Amino acid sequence: MSRSLNLTRHCLGLDTRIECVVLPLAGNAGLWTLICAAGIAGNQPSTIKAQGPFHGPCVAEGVLIEIAESLFDMGYDACDELPIWRLHIQAELRRLNNQGGRQLGNYMFRPET
Repeated sequence: MSRSLNLTRHCLGLDTRIECVVLPLAGNAGLWTLICAAGIAGNQPSTIKAQGPFHGPCVAEGVLIEIAESLFDMGYDACDELPIWRLHIQAELRRLNNQGGRQLGNYMFRPET
């Protein structure tokens, strides 16, 4: 499984886009995160969400697979275009890494349990 996924769905004349990426967190603790950006294609993302941290990339990839299956059921299709919101996702990763051990809001510590 790839550690990134781009999906689109055409609905009511608009193309909705979702980009998801599995990335390592800073600190060499073996923690990984899944960050997804969503919005209308050709615009800035309207939502950026993070899941994790996960203990290892395989756990995060498993969550990515589950999300992808759910989105496929909702009518999304895989998109071969290059990611357009990579900078937004990198900014979210930087924000998560800068938070360190502080409370991470709805960013779950052990979602796999």
